[in-house]
Amino acid sequence: MADATPGRIVILNGAPRSGKSSIAAVIQETFDGVWLNLGVDRFMAMTPRRYQPGIGLRPGGEAPALEPLVRVLYLALYESIAAHSRLGLNVVADVGHHDAYSTRLGILPECARRLAGLPALFVGVRCPLEVIMQRRYATGWTQDPTEIPQPVRLWQQEVHKPGVYDLELDTAALSPEECADMIRRRLAEGPPPAAFARLASPPLPSPGP
Repeated sequence: MADATPGRIVILNGAPRSGKSSIAAVIQETFDGVWLNLGVDRFMAMTPRRYQPGIGLRPGGEAPALEPLVRVLYLALYESIAAHSRLGLNVVADVGHHDAYSTRLGILPECARRLAGLPALFVGVRCPLEVIMQRRYATGWTQDPTEIPQPVRLWQQEVHKPGVYDLELDTAALSPEECADMIRRRLAEGPPPAAFARLASPPLPSPGP
């Protein structure tokens, strides 16, 4: 397997309840080849309870002591994604990247560098806040419907920064099947993904006065 053609990688980034896991499920069930789901829920399930929520830590700097571990866990996740791809296995992963910790960690560029040379498509999964709240209430949310919790607002504000993607999807307008079909067409027809290469590059210096 050392000489296997690298497996394709699809990283779905968005806020909780934006529809990422539903798209990932359709990809696993309908795309050709073996697609493994190495997303946030699977990774959190492997994380000891005392370190939860691990890579699911919300924006807002609520657990500074956990942040160094979150960085390492994210890098371990992406190293695993890269290893699977190099062995010829396809990977879909749903994540919620942000940099709104108590201090900026710069995790996304570090993760992007782990995928250098691999066919990794970065997909922004967007969903309006009102639809996200509807989905929360539909799955048992019991808080005051007239008030949007600050963590939910922060996810919406922070998860799509800097907004560099190969493809963006609106799950309020598209079903999971339609989203997966758009990803399928992009993988088949191109252009080649470039978002992670852009994210991995060091930022250009600011122009002088």
